[in-house]
Amino acid sequence: MADLIAFILELYLDIKHWFKVKKRRKFEKENNLPKSIVWHPINKPLLIFFLLFIISLSILSYIKLKDKSIKETNKKLNLIVEILEAEKEQFGKYPNQLKDIIRNNPLRKNITQDYWKNEFIYTLSKDSLNYSIVSLGKDQKMNTSDDIKYAKEH
Repeated sequence: MADLIAFILELYLDIKHWFKVKKRRKFEKENNLPKSIVWHPINKPLLIFFLLFIISLSILSYIKLKDKSIKETNKKLNLIVEILEAEKEQFGKYPNQLKDIIRNNPLRKNITQDYWKNEFIYTLSKDSLNYSIVSLGKDQKMNTSDDIKYAKEH
């Protein structure tokens, strides 16, 4: 029943639009005017809806992707910490270089790089019991507010 009512209303709008176009074309012909665009009644709400949709999608994307770089770097940093702890458990010491955790594993090929494709700075203490890992952050400069740091101390 609702489909029938919707169909009839749609048909009514189409006929009303057709008469409006016909009247406009007659007026243009009588006054030697160029043909103008006559919008269908549904176009205006669709255009408004489309613009609102694009704006809201842009805002949501910005909110969602705003901190993606920091989250991805923290995720990779946590994975490195897990691998370093497994190395300590297996070999009794932490590796001297961060690249040693790759161990010819193609899945770990880029594990030593942060989101901005910079190498993590890995510093091992003299007694090999503690270490620190630093990502230089977006500005790629040491000791700034955007650096992401992790330190393992006993």
